[in-house]
Amino acid sequence: MLLLVLLVVLLALGGCRGQGEEPVCRMLGSPEFPLLTKEGDVTIGGAFSIHSKITEPPLSFTDTPQPITCSIVNLREFRFAQTMIFAIEEINQSDDLLPNVSIGYRIYDNCGSTLSSMRAAMALMNGGERTSGRNCSGQSAVHAIIGESESSSTIVLSRTTGPFQIPVISHSATCECLSSRKEYPSFFRTIASDLYQSRALAQLVKHFGWTWVGAVNSDSDYGNNGMAIFLAAARVEGVCVEYTEKFDRNEPAQLLKVVEVMRRGSARVVVGFLAHVEMNNLLEQLSLQNISGLQFVGVEAWITADSLVTPTSFSVLGGSLGFAVQKADISGFAEFVIKDFWEMLFPCAGTDGGNMEAPCSGNEDLMELKGYNDDVEELRYSSNIYKAIYAVAHSLHSLLGCSSRQGCDKDVGIQPWQVVESLRRVNFTVRNGDQVWFDQTGAATARYEVVNWQQALDGAVVFRAVGYYDASLPAGQNFVLRTEDIMWPGGEKQPVSVCSERCPPGTRKAVQKGKPVCCYDCLPCAEGEISNQTDSNNCERCPGEYWSNPSRDKCVLKAVEFLSFSEVMGIVLVVFSLFGVFLTSLVAVLFLIKKDTPIVRANNSELSFLLLFSLTLCFLCSLTFIGRPSEWSCMLRHTAFGITFVLCISCVLGKTIVVLMAFRATLPGSDVMKWFGPLQQRLSVLAFTLIQVLICVLWLTISPPFPFKNMEHYNDRIILECALGSAVGFWAVLGYIGLLALLCFVLAFLARKLPDNFNEAKFITFSMLIFCAVWITFIPAYVSSPGKFTVAVEIFAILASSFALLLCIFSPKCYIIILKPELNTKKHMMGKVQSKSL
Repeated sequence: MLLLVLLVVLLALGGCRGQGEEPVCRMLGSPEFPLLTKEGDVTIGGAFSIHSKITEPPLSFTDTPQPITCSIVNLREFRFAQTMIFAIEEINQSDDLLPNVSIGYRIYDNCGSTLSSMRAAMALMNGGERTSGRNCSGQSAVHAIIGESESSSTIVLSRTTGPFQIPVISHSATCECLSSRKEYPSFFRTIASDLYQSRALAQLVKHFGWTWVGAVNSDSDYGNNGMAIFLAAARVEGVCVEYTEKFDRNEPAQLLKVVEVMRRGSARVVVGFLAHVEMNNLLEQLSLQNISGLQFVGVEAWITADSLVTPTSFSVLGGSLGFAVQKADISGFAEFVIKDFWEMLFPCAGTDGGNMEAPCSGNEDLMELKGYNDDVEELRYSSNIYKAIYAVAHSLHSLLGCSSRQGCDKDVGIQPWQVVESLRRVNFTVRNGDQVWFDQTGAATARYEVVNWQQALDGAVVFRAVGYYDASLPAGQNFVLRTEDIMWPGGEKQPVSVCSERCPPGTRKAVQKGKPVCCYDCLPCAEGEISNQTDSNNCERCPGEYWSNPSRDKCVLKAVEFLSFSEVMGIVLVVFSLFGVFLTSLVAVLFLIKKDTPIVRANNSELSFLLLFSLTLCFLCSLTFIGRPSEWSCMLRHTAFGITFVLCISCVLGKTIVVLMAFRATLPGSDVMKWFGPLQQRLSVLAFTLIQVLICVLWLTISPPFPFKNMEHYNDRIILECALGSAVGFWAVLGYIGLLALLCFVLAFLARKLPDNFNEAKFITFSMLIFCAVWITFIPAYVSSPGKFTVAVEIFAILASSFALLLCIFSPKCYIIILKPELNTKKHMMGKVQSKSL
């Protein structure tokens, strides 16, 4: 093939031969003649695939190769050539554009082959003359070239003409590779680059939630470049591609492999970045193998191709979505095309062809031309050719200095590079209102219709517009879809094409090992984390005071935990506290009634009443620990507890000292009691209590307790507690209470066996033993208890020690007062009467 191309180039370029003394440039071989031609003052070339198949001659390399044989008329491409002729004739008849200049044309048929494209390019540059004087370098035969339809052929055409700066304007070559001004400086197109269409395809797929798709493309510059851009855009949009297959129109084996991959694939959506011919081949195989139900997403090259509509194609392509070049209205074109076409195909009387040589026989075969004028009304690519011709005309109009009065200066020699420069500046509006101009890459603005293959009531296939894409509009407004107008494959609901089902709120996606990111498992969010959107990649941590609800889709305020009066534990502790107050009050009333009896007066009744009062305060201070902590309650509960307990222990300590002093007073010559009389007892209680008050004042001044939201102990709830502020202050308060209790215990222990009939010291010893045991066990329990149980342990310790003091010290006396009144005598208290009851 390469040798044949080189041979064609050499034949086209020709060579310089001398004839005698005057050298003449002669063409080697025979010239390539155009299919359609007309002379004019300026000439525009055209290259179209009017035939879509070639048969290459055998290459023996001993004889000159035979001409390539073309077959299978492509009516769509022939209509493009007619559009070019129509536009040129319209300009020639115009008085405003190139008024006194006629445009000619030379249209070649490249038969859908890049080899023929090379021949056409050389012919358009050289012209048809066999000799060109002495010099082989001269003016190009055409001022501009319109074509071609496919990107690969257009690349060949542009690369060939590029060094000579001959402008090439394509109506449907969309490969992004042609946007390089360095490689293709004289290339223009009245259609947008595939860069926009490929990205729009990814947006379209993402719009419907199709994250698992198959992809098939033509193995050509058009298909490979377009698919590469789509794959990159799909990754950005989060769309995964299950398979990417490609095939060439001349490789049937590869096509069968592609069809088999599509059959076995799990993706229900297939993106087809295919040229018209490859799509037709794929459609034939899918129909033969009865593969249907796939949602095709197509490109402008085939989505509105009427030739794909066959009796069986709708079962395969029905419901297809894709981007199409916008429709246009060219006034008078339909009449020109159809009339001219019939006159050319059947030059006989009866076809409104004027004076024909022979009448129609009636045996003309019309089946080959069935559907020729079906999509004349579409005028999608035809309008691009129309715009391209007018762009060249406006450029020539400017270069020739044309005006409506004086006409154009025909003597001006126009070079192709001048046309290139003028095309870059054109900006005009055609009759249908479309504005024509070229961007910095030589392309038109990206504007597409989103079309859907639907079936009308009469069974005909229609390409219904269901939206649009306009790259010139701002983001968010450039892509509009009317989903309610879409008909899906099989007339069913919108297909679902995902590798994994969507993850509901409350879960996150976890990619499956060795698979694309669209294949994942849905894992529940951890505690304290939520996802409130479908298909979340990550779970978000709830803020500090919030926690996840059971469904893990919302952050809710954490439950605030504190020991309240309304809960069972709080009620029980309140009952015990009030019961302690009641018992203490009952004992106080009993002692008040029996205040003159020996047992009440023994060991200083004043200290006994003060002890009962302090015990009442101890029972009541436990209530300050219940309820919602506040700044005042936190300061009150700890200070009230410390002061009341010191007052209580001070009274017990005073009673213990009284017992010891009383015993010492009975010894001969002892006057101890005068040093520890009632005044001294009161002062000792006051002194001990004032020390604790001083400690509490310092604590509250330096760093007082305060309400604190503990969010460290539990994740799902907040413990509302009283922070100690200064830990030293707290332990100083407890330590001072413990010191007094220990001193009281030691003194009571020493006096437990004094020879009195009613020795109060042994009861104090027992009460202090319980008191110390309670508070020693309180420390580890307090440190290790969680939440509100910490407060409950503290209240329990207060109540237990208070009940221990109340019962151990006062219950024996109450027993005698109520049940053994005969023992409540002075003689018995002095130990002069033996009692079996004690």
